[in-house]
Amino acid sequence: MLKVKIKDIEFTSPIIAASGTFGYGDEASNILDLNKIGCVITKSITLEKREGNPHPRIHEASSGMLNSIGLANVGVDEFCKQKLPKLNNINTKFIVSIAGSTISDYISVLKTIETENGNHIGYEINVSCPNVKSGGMEFGISKDIIYDLTTQIRKITKKLLIIKLSPNVTDIENIALSAENAGADAISAVNTLQGLAINPITGKFLLSTKFGGLSGPAIKPVALAKIFKIYNTIKIPIIGMGGISKASDIAEFFRVGSTMVQIGTVNYRDPSLICKFYDQLLKFMNENKIKDISDLTGNYK
Repeated sequence: MLKVKIKDIEFTSPIIAASGTFGYGDEASNILDLNKIGCVITKSITLEKREGNPHPRIHEASSGMLNSIGLANVGVDEFCKQKLPKLNNINTKFIVSIAGSTISDYISVLKTIETENGNHIGYEINVSCPNVKSGGMEFGISKDIIYDLTTQIRKITKKLLIIKLSPNVTDIENIALSAENAGADAISAVNTLQGLAINPITGKFLLSTKFGGLSGPAIKPVALAKIFKIYNTIKIPIIGMGGISKASDIAEFFRVGSTMVQIGTVNYRDPSLICKFYDQLLKFMNENKIKDISDLTGNYK
């Protein structure tokens, strides 16, 4: 069985389409069987419209991808007007990702969305984007700021509250614990690792911002280690991500403590893979006589 539960919400699949890798979430509804995806997370929505960073802002790296998109999005007002009504009709659950440069930014975006008739089940609070000049990483590396931000957001919404953490820290488990103590319902881990690419002949940086976020198979061992540390520190569920490219990867993420997983970079290669993972995961479970995917969570030796 692939059904999982976080808080009082049941998901038909443990597979989530990660923020920023699946458009706003509604674009693929006519070409993919979204019933095989437990949830879709929107692009990160900010208070004002963002064009993102200048090009070039994507670079293919060894076993992965460097990106410096810079949270490009339509802004919260346009999102509520144009995107939210379409998302209300997709054939799976969806979560709204929120980002900001200050705590008041996050609060304003969330309050605006809360006034709309959205069918979203919750929010993923992106405090870990390494591709913007302000906010982002600063939030993600401070457990005190995480506590303050989570506490304030918790007062505003009763919906599912997920804090998305950066791996670019030394004590991710304590940051996760701070979010749990402040009222978070779950932790998403991990976002991209900070990376850089340069032309060896010209010395030119291959991203306009020099630094970007590394994702894809190359970061999987790091992600597994971070999730394992978090799992052995907190009690709330973990949504694991970082380099998943096949069904057995999903099983690894569950083994170290994940309750659900997010699929990201491979969506750029083939958007249909995320649905195929559902079938592959069922096959993996049958072959290994695993009755319930939740039985794998934290099942290590």
